[in-house]
Amino acid sequence: MQMVSPTRTGSRRPPLRGPMHAFWKAGLVALGLTVIGTTGCSKSRSRDQDDDDDDDDPAPAQQAAAVACSLSGPSVDAHWTDTIPAAPTAAPPLRIVTDLALPGAASRFDYQSLEPASGRLFISHMGAGQLVVFDVRAAKVIGNLDGFSTVTGVLAVPAEHRVYASAAGDHAVVVVDDSTLRIMARVPGPRFPDGIAYAPTERRVFASDESGRRDFVIDATTNTVVAQIELGGEAGNTQYDADSHCVIVAVQTANQLAIIDPATSTIVRRITLDKAVRHPHGVYVDAPNRLAFIAGEESGTLGVLDLRTLQLRQVLPVGSDPDVLAFDPALGRLYVAAESGVVAVFDERDRSLVQLGWYRAPKAHSVAVDPATHRVYLPLANVGGRPILRVLVASDSR
Repeated sequence: MQMVSPTRTGSRRPPLRGPMHAFWKAGLVALGLTVIGTTGCSKSRSRDQDDDDDDDDPAPAQQAAAVACSLSGPSVDAHWTDTIPAAPTAAPPLRIVTDLALPGAASRFDYQSLEPASGRLFISHMGAGQLVVFDVRAAKVIGNLDGFSTVTGVLAVPAEHRVYASAAGDHAVVVVDDSTLRIMARVPGPRFPDGIAYAPTERRVFASDESGRRDFVIDATTNTVVAQIELGGEAGNTQYDADSHCVIVAVQTANQLAIIDPATSTIVRRITLDKAVRHPHGVYVDAPNRLAFIAGEESGTLGVLDLRTLQLRQVLPVGSDPDVLAFDPALGRLYVAAESGVVAVFDERDRSLVQLGWYRAPKAHSVAVDPATHRVYLPLANVGGRPILRVLVASDSR
């Protein structure tokens, strides 16, 4: 049964590197979240209350006809021959609104996912094995859910009335009812599940299996694994590109992006990135502007990939060991959070990024943004011996 846990304190386990990185790594961002681009809907219907039995749940609207992934084609190399500019020295246009106490131990956080319609922000408290539910409108925690061992990725999917979370410690993806906040199913299989994406036409969930070097495909209507896609390297983040109807996976040890057709669950193209963007992990897809932002963990850089030409438009400096990305489409503002505690802030103008500055906070490697208010959310593992949620706002927003 799902429980709300009392607040407790404890020491934070630092992230491990090298061979153990796949077990204690930070998840990434993108819509990570990361902001969910799909709007939700109100849920007045009743739900099945049993933890792992959702047989009585009504299905969403009828599944649409499949659309082919338009990025399919022969493998390509995304080159970069220009220089990388210096890091900015100016402070970014951000101001602190408040610091709010979070429940659980003073331990590591990972991905976040915002459901814009309800204003619920789901925060993976990786070190505590809990999923924190924060109401951005009321500015308070409304749930602290147990049963998410070593939770990494999380994704709210309003179309399914579900939240999907990667419980890496249990080698499973956990399915949560977004109204009752009860666990509906556990989908076993991935060795180390991480980033999560959703393909709406196929109603399929794609979960990175980082150390398993695969992407797991889950049927959202049955909560069962329907395919396992061999990637040929460790899986970084997984994102859905709504414009091309493709799933994009960072294959970090191969320095590639794998393009997957969600209708067939097959890789239909590989893009090899220049070494200026090494060990790609975090990914965010700006579908309307046909750009993909890719964080290179080992290079400490951000690649801006043109999804029309499949070439790098820019390579920019970010904090050491970048992790989660979040994008405010209303403001055209990109945030790249790094293990080093740097949040690099960019403005998107004419399909290019302009550096605005670096914000620094201890171990601020996870970031989310609310495009309605332009507020930025940084869960910090240990500030004065306790976890907090730092809330900032873009100071130049209207």
